Amino acid sequence: MKRSELNAYLREAKAFFAKHRFELPPWAFWSPSDWKKKGLGCEEIKRNKLGWDITDFGSGNFEKTGLLLFTIRNGEYGAKGGKTYAEKIMISKVAQVTPTHFHWNKMEDIINRGGGDLVMKLWKADGNEKISKKSFSVQTDGITRKLKSGDTLRLGPGESITLEPYVYHRFWAEKSMCLIGEVSMVNDDSNDNRFHGKIGRFPEIEEDEKPLHLLCNEYP
Repeated sequence: MKRSELNAYLREAKAFFAKHRFELPPWAFWSPSDWKKKGLGCEEIKRNKLGWDITDFGSGNFEKTGLLLFTIRNGEYGAKGGKTYAEKIMISKVAQVTPTHFHWNKMEDIINRGGGDLVMKLWKADGNEKISKKSFSVQTDGITRKLKSGDTLRLGPGESITLEPYVYHRFWAEKSMCLIGEVSMVNDDSNDNRFHGKIGRFPEIEEDEKPLHLLCNEYP
């Protein structure tokens, strides 16, 4: 992805967050030079990859396959003590797909915080991590719902779903851009994402202009 594209998506995201009155921590708006001056004491942010995250999942087409995320808080995976939880805020564009995946360890609540509908396609993984044809149950806002393999679930603003480990899910927005919250156990993108197919996680960046903000894997 080009840096100019990333910068444009960051500007769009900040405007969308402001529209929905979702406030980010002050360091979300630091420039790269700010990080050089203020970065001392920010080890938790750097170590646990808090902050901006834009990915096209290696597709080369962010508008079709991609997701913008901001990790607000996160513990350290495998650490004894400390935070055992994580929180993200995400933006999905209309028909922009986050590819099919599950987590081996992380349980998460995915919440439609506003905007359009959040549409999810769901399957249970079998013992070989393949898509099972068996029916299964999920919780949506504390209500048990029985689903068939590959069922599509539509979440309007304010609705949420609890995803247990080994539940394959793919999602996108419909009607308009969607603000998506995630509350979960500790997040570990390096070791706890099982994609159904070969997927890239962090994009290669063509530096055609200076970065507006650093991404979570770019801290000095």
